[in-house]
Amino acid sequence: MDKLKTLIASDDPKLAFLGALIVALLAGGLVGALFGGLGPVIALALIGVACAGLLMIRSALWGLIALVGVIVLLPYAALPFEIVFTPTFLDLILAALFGVWFLRIITGEETTFTATAVGAPIFIFLAWAVITFVAGLAHASLTPNILRNFAEVLLAVALFFAAVNLARTWEALRRVSIAILLAGGATAALGIIFYVIPELWTIRLLSMLRVVGYPTEGILRYIEDNPENPMRAISTSIDPNALGGLLIILTVIGVAFLFAHKPIMPRRYLVAIVGAMGLALFLTFSRGSLVGVVAALSVMGLLRHRKLFLYMLAGAALLPALPQTQLYVSRFIEGVQGQDLATQMRFGEYQDALILISRYPLLGVGFSGAPDIDLYIGVSSLYFLIAEQMGIVGLGLFLLVNLVFFSQVYRAWRRLPPGHALEAPLLGYSLAVLGAMVGGIFDHFFFNIQFTHLVALYWLVMGLGMASVLNYE
Repeated sequence: MDKLKTLIASDDPKLAFLGALIVALLAGGLVGALFGGLGPVIALALIGVACAGLLMIRSALWGLIALVGVIVLLPYAALPFEIVFTPTFLDLILAALFGVWFLRIITGEETTFTATAVGAPIFIFLAWAVITFVAGLAHASLTPNILRNFAEVLLAVALFFAAVNLARTWEALRRVSIAILLAGGATAALGIIFYVIPELWTIRLLSMLRVVGYPTEGILRYIEDNPENPMRAISTSIDPNALGGLLIILTVIGVAFLFAHKPIMPRRYLVAIVGAMGLALFLTFSRGSLVGVVAALSVMGLLRHRKLFLYMLAGAALLPALPQTQLYVSRFIEGVQGQDLATQMRFGEYQDALILISRYPLLGVGFSGAPDIDLYIGVSSLYFLIAEQMGIVGLGLFLLVNLVFFSQVYRAWRRLPPGHALEAPLLGYSLAVLGAMVGGIFDHFFFNIQFTHLVALYWLVMGLGMASVLNYE
């Protein structure tokens, strides 16, 4: 190795060229062995993980950026082999992120830990989650998968603290924001591409992800699961409603940066990114997600950008006028009137959830299973689901966390001058949380142990919102 270094650093051009040639041959041989022995997808994944790991060792901020990429682009990807269990990419990034961060604290490279005013209610919320989880084991057996998923949820909530402490400078916040926008634009573009190309091509392309744990059957989704109805966009989120939940957060953040006085990237790129997000959201046919986005953007318009209302009104006027969107409008009206099958099923879930909550109002039933044969855990509502698992107390703590968060954002907003650089992240991240809360009325993804990537995104975005507050203070 020393001789090779000497050759590369030699003043003799021929010797330096020889050293570089040897390194190139060794690297080429290694890459060829990886691709030949493991296949292109696994080899690329391993190379990507190795690069991400090296970057994270240098700076924990890269861990947040890598986490954003996994959450948005490969939420269900897992290693093609077991290590006691089969770790997902999300597991590996979370473990590496917190591991590097804690090591930096222990070694003194990180000398401060900021919890903010939101920290105390989050700690209490986490403690209550553990209490209800343990209490629920009295009537349901613990499986390795449930334990792992619950641990992932705890780490996902703790991402709030990682975001606050690792993005506490404007430059760090800017880098993470750019990563979110680019990843969001990419997943939206994939959703559109998979929607418009022939269905067989979409199946073949997404089936290539089978080596990292993605499904190979039942990939395409249709309205009411009926292939005779229009297809729904899925991107790499597979579930169209999960993609809709993801796009609530991404679209609101994208719009906030698009309308910023000084955008963090050329505005034409932001127009393309937000346009792709909006179209992908429409193609999911997720009505609850659309309501969440509209609610968040309406508040954004009231607080700062009045032009938003003009664009939203123009879009609302086009929906019933275009032949391609009339089905969407009719389904939306059916949903409001409770006439379609999906809405009727939701109403049934709500009734069952109310029965469960009335029987176990304080602690809920935990995360493992329901104690009574006529009950089940699972409802298409964030709030009913939290109340089922953690009781009314857990739901109250969740709402308290969000109330404290919004109060801190509002205090900073009142002091923030119009056109300030922090206006976009403060509006974008806080209203993305609001949009997710509104969308959570109709869907369960933001505190569901089966969709930990969306749980992680929710608390990551809340942490970035508080980081924006701290950046101004």
